[in-house]
Amino acid sequence: MAKGFLSALKGVDAFVLSLDVMDISGETQSDITHNILKTRLDERGVPVPTTVITELQNDLDKINSQREGGYCGSCYGGVEPEGGCCNTCEDVRQAYVNRGWSFNRPDSIEQCVQEGWSEKLKEQATEGCNIAGRVRVNKVVGNIHLSPGRSFRTSSHSLYELVPYLRTDGNRHDFTHTIHHLAFEGDDEWDLAKAKLGKELKQRLGIAANPLDGTTGRTIKQQYMFQYFLKVVATQFRTLNGKTINTHQYSATHFERDLDKGSQENTPTGVHVAHGNGGIPGAFFNYEISPLRIVHAETRQSFAHFLTSTCAIVGGVLTVASLIDSALFATRKALKKTGHSSPVNGGYTNGKLM
Repeated sequence: MAKGFLSALKGVDAFVLSLDVMDISGETQSDITHNILKTRLDERGVPVPTTVITELQNDLDKINSQREGGYCGSCYGGVEPEGGCCNTCEDVRQAYVNRGWSFNRPDSIEQCVQEGWSEKLKEQATEGCNIAGRVRVNKVVGNIHLSPGRSFRTSSHSLYELVPYLRTDGNRHDFTHTIHHLAFEGDDEWDLAKAKLGKELKQRLGIAANPLDGTTGRTIKQQYMFQYFLKVVATQFRTLNGKTINTHQYSATHFERDLDKGSQENTPTGVHVAHGNGGIPGAFFNYEISPLRIVHAETRQSFAHFLTSTCAIVGGVLTVASLIDSALFATRKALKKTGHSSPVNGGYTNGKLM
């Protein structure tokens, strides 16, 4: 099953944003980049010009060209790549992730200092990110989440390198966001023709809109978690010309939590509430796919059914007309008996002289 979405995060820059998927079967997709497009946004929500992005890449190329030939950077204890060298800050960061370590001291790493990693992070601290794309998920309970920093696994647990991004040194990141489009799609909808037909059929039935489209979550806190709970139901359309389109519908609720308040707190009404220990700042989309399926089928009645319906309508009209005629006749007869009928036959009523 494929899932398409488009979401703009105003408080997290594209450099630190990570997209991960995990489900109840134990499958984990960490820091997904395939079929995903991240666009940097300035403070006004306008995409950052590509010339600025190119200049940043050129700076990295200049640093590499200035290094002596045969340069081999240290991986600082991380898992070394195939070449055995970590020549960029990103290489060291990846080596740390592969080792299961948090990348929390970039200023003590030579490559990061040369590239101005911390300075670039500060420069982008006021930027946002627009993320768009598709990811494939299994038809089981799972979640898709956006968080600052990359995730890594150690001892069968998923951990996140949040320290460089959430420390209080001016690099403020929050998860204020707007969901422009969030939909669950079937494999059929990878076919553009079927996707268009499926959209038209949904519009006819009035189910084209997705519940979370246009939803906005706001916060000014760094340690804040948004959770969306989605109930997904498979939907199939069967047309008269024999085409079958598989898609999905979903319903949604949401919940927000300030992680700074800890695992226990009192509600405004004084009720004591305990939360699960810990929590990760970000936006979590927890989905549950139902084993049921809704089928919308177009059907055409036979000519015999048309004739039967026509005869039934004609018979109904005649029956109603007969009832009206009987009612009018009975009313006229009753009026005659009470002597209130109008004069007829030259002033005679009922054949008698007045």
